[in-house]
This record gives sequence, C-alpha cells and structure tokens, in this order.
Amino acid sequence: MPELSRFYGIILKMIYSDNEQHHKPHFHVYYNGYEASIGIDGELLAGSLPVKQLKLVQAWAAIHEDELYAAWNNAVRNIPFDKIKPLQ
Repeated sequence: MPELSRFYGIILKMIYSDNEQHHKPHFHVYYNGYEASIGIDGELLAGSLPVKQLKLVQAWAAIHEDELYAAWNNAVRNIPFDKIKPLQ
C-alpha cells in the first residue's frame, strides 16, 4: 500500500484499485495502533482515530483535496501517484 504522506506519527496510505468497499474516494490512516478509512471529504468511513489526530487528518485533507483526488484517480487505475506534502 503506497504511502501518501506522514506527519506527527500519522501515516496516510492509498490502496490501488480500492473502490469496492467504501464506494467513495478515500485513504487509509494509521496512528499508534489505530486504523481508519477517511473519505477525501474528511468523513470517517471506518475504524477510529483519537479526536486530535482525526482533526489533523481532516485539516490536511481539506488543504490537499485536489492532490488527493488526483492520487485517487491514478490509484483506481493502478497508476503510481506522488506523495503529498505533510503538515508542518
């Protein structure tokens, strides 16, 4: 599963051809044993994260929405995508 970004101990990844389970553009988040699927629109689709980390991820997604959609469009077609700048 290719990595999109990493910041504050949060790892964000996107899976190739991953449009069956949630039926909407999303990415996967990993943080200290927590796992979640987050829609590009910031919706928590599955799993859980601590509130602080969820808000950081949602803010990051809002800032990088266009890049996330571009990565998603490539990922569902099995085309490699670029990493996205982390929060600083």
